[in-house]
Amino acid sequence: MADVARVAGVSPQTVSRVSNGYPGVVESTRDRVLTAMRELGYRPNSAARALKSGRFRMIGVILFTLSTTGNMRTLDAIATSAAREGYAITLIPVAVPTQDSVRGAFTRLGELAVDAVVAIMEVHLLDAATVSLPPGAPVVVVDSKAGDRYSVVDTDQAEGARQAVQHLLDLGHRTVWHVAGPEDSFAAQGRADGWRTTLKGSGREVPPVLHGDWSAESGYEMGLRVAAERDCTAVFVANDQMALGVQRALHEQGRAVPRDVSIVGFDDIPEAGSYMPPLTTVHQDFDEVGRRCVASALRQVQTDSHERGTTLVPTWLVVRNSTAPPSDDPLRGS
Repeated sequence: MADVARVAGVSPQTVSRVSNGYPGVVESTRDRVLTAMRELGYRPNSAARALKSGRFRMIGVILFTLSTTGNMRTLDAIATSAAREGYAITLIPVAVPTQDSVRGAFTRLGELAVDAVVAIMEVHLLDAATVSLPPGAPVVVVDSKAGDRYSVVDTDQAEGARQAVQHLLDLGHRTVWHVAGPEDSFAAQGRADGWRTTLKGSGREVPPVLHGDWSAESGYEMGLRVAAERDCTAVFVANDQMALGVQRALHEQGRAVPRDVSIVGFDDIPEAGSYMPPLTTVHQDFDEVGRRCVASALRQVQTDSHERGTTLVPTWLVVRNSTAPPSDDPLRGS
């Protein structure tokens, strides 16, 4: 660092400010320092900086699966938001969702030296009595009920479901069937609760819940069951991928969308507008979820504190061509 300062004609403190990315350095001075670094082959020692500052500028991310759209888009948003703040992420996938595997993931993150942890997984895997957290590292949980123990950031699942169901009821459908996600998923539970509460609040019959596993294949299987219910004119599906499977099943059984059955999905994946017909769906703001996760994590790191409570990110309904009034409604025409 002294050599860089001598070549650039600045103080070692200025070199330190430039290498750490601090503001307040004149641009021409910053350019001279960076040029001197390149000429001398100087690279800041991140390990030494971490020892001095007590910060690693690293956020650990633990998640159960990379295969779902929600997890992938949330992870991408977290990585992007962290990079804007000068942080990198270390990813620890949990292949099998058990307490032992989660405990092992936290242990590995502790060994890798992270400033904070973002966990994208269900609350039953985060039992504070058995999971060993990295000492002093704040934790932010995505998609969970753990707000009494951690900082939680989640999409407003119930409100999104309410918007979907109310849209179908406003079109004139007598009730709305539901293809839900896995029974042990908090997101699926939240969406199912919103569906059920909206129907009950409107005095409508509540059909039995059909459970898929988030995949288009499971949506197809549940769609065959929906198609067999001849009085079903509307279905709310807990994610867009399953909605694609439901559409296929209905088509194969001769029930047109939306003429015979209207469909609303959840997620608003980039392909939703290219479904046939284009899918009406609930939009999740994954970028905002990622931004708030990183903001909470860094706020805790910078203040040396631990936050609790739940932050809900709003959703909104995107209306496309997969929904319409029921075929016996006069608004439909011939």
